[in-house]
Amino acid sequence: MQAAALDRTFHALSDPTRRAMVQRLARGPASVSELARPLSISLPAVMQHLQVLEASGVVRSEKTGRVRTCSVEPKMLTLAERWIADRRELWERRLDRLGQYLEETRDEDEAEGEPK
Repeated sequence: MQAAALDRTFHALSDPTRRAMVQRLARGPASVSELARPLSISLPAVMQHLQVLEASGVVRSEKTGRVRTCSVEPKMLTLAERWIADRRELWERRLDRLGQYLEETRDEDEAEGEPK
C-alpha cells in the first residue's frame, strides 16, 4: 500500500504546474482562485491539477460557501521525503565503502612500490 501511495505522490509532483501549486501552498492555505492567479492556464485546468494532487493525498481542500480552500497534507510529503532519504543513505554507504576500498587498494599499491 505504501508503494502505491508513493507512486501517486511522485506522479502528482512530476508536473511543474502541480509543483508550483504545492510550493505556493507550503506558505499556507489558498483558495483555488489564488492558486490559479499566477498560472497561465484555465481555471478548469487548475481544477484538474488539484484533483491529481488531492487524489495523491498531497493536497486537501474544503469548501466553505462558494470558496474552495486548499492546503498541503504534510504526511504524504514526509513519506516521499523519507523514501528519498533512505535511498540517499543507501548510496552514501555504498560510496563510502567504495572510497574505503579505493584507499586500501592505493595503500597496497604504494606498499608494493607502484606510484599513486
